[in-house]
Amino acid sequence: WRRGQERYSPVTQFTQCRVLREHRLQREDLWVRDGRILDPEKLFFDEQGYADQRVDCEGSIIAPGFIDVQINGGYGVDFSQPSEDVSSGVSFVSQKILQHGVTSFCPTLVTSPPGVYHKVLPQVKVHDGGAQGAGVLGVHLEGPFISAEKKGAHPERFLRTFQSGGIEDLMEAYGSLDNVAMVTLAPELAGSQSVVRELCRRGVTVSLGHSVANLSQAEEAVLHGASFITHLFNAMLPFHHRDPGIVGLLTSDQVPAGRTVYYGMIADGIHTNPAALRIAHRAHPSGLVLVTDAIAAMGLPPGRHTLGQQVIEIQGLHAYVAGTKTLSGSIAPMDMCVRHFKHAVRMHEGSVCVMGSLFYVFDGFLV
Repeated sequence: WRRGQERYSPVTQFTQCRVLREHRLQREDLWVRDGRILDPEKLFFDEQGYADQRVDCEGSIIAPGFIDVQINGGYGVDFSQPSEDVSSGVSFVSQKILQHGVTSFCPTLVTSPPGVYHKVLPQVKVHDGGAQGAGVLGVHLEGPFISAEKKGAHPERFLRTFQSGGIEDLMEAYGSLDNVAMVTLAPELAGSQSVVRELCRRGVTVSLGHSVANLSQAEEAVLHGASFITHLFNAMLPFHHRDPGIVGLLTSDQVPAGRTVYYGMIADGIHTNPAALRIAHRAHPSGLVLVTDAIAAMGLPPGRHTLGQQVIEIQGLHAYVAGTKTLSGSIAPMDMCVRHFKHAVRMHEGSVCVMGSLFYVFDGFLV
């Protein structure tokens, strides 16, 4: 539409919708232009504008899209498998996860030989999302600088230490940090603290995980800039009252003022008991971040699939390293994780929830 000689992009008015505002679901209309929510008063009185199109949501919820910072693949695509066209696999997954409310994500690579990183990383680019698929925020590199004792499904033969004492080992393994958003490492490894500092200086989020670190080592990493915990409770020392380990960061008094330590949780009903979800949420609600940790088998029937260099076997809702009972990621999409989390913490509709309330996609419109 135009006012005088000025041209404006079309305005969409969503009617009969429920919007999360001030920690409650409220019924109101929503006005959007160029992907941005508008103040209707300014639209009406300052611009003398109106809606170019109206969408009746019929009582559905409009909410911010989900962000998944740990997803190894899905729908037959394994991000840790090198190919000549990695980007097409990333694009395919980005289209599929949009159906589950995910509007941006971090393709995650598990522990791999250097050749895999050198092949895959240059092909994954940061870009915005849209109707064609979820946006890519950058790559999450989970390993290979992790503990052999808490390797989980990561292949031990490709684990590495900081032999050169710092960032040189990182660059030798990865080749480049371009388009890398997050690195998971074990803070007890010798030389790790200088690596934490350098990664943070370069704008890369450092996450602590797959680790046998005690609380002091975890706190030291936070003081150097680490700000995230990879899948809390999984692949780390269990909570102990004399030394709670990485889990103790949720209530540590050594976290600098103004800083928040965030933590990922896999709420698929398999990786984390509902009581553990409640404990973490009640101890540190503002830091909780749901992740899927989904693997290539998500969206596929049971059988054998891959996770990097490992063969994975799907049995029901469980994903195991073939021939073992070692869990190796999840096959649950994000909306399923959110529903399970909501049920686990016994939240009723309209109550405050760190991750927002249940998300429904209405005719593909994501706001």
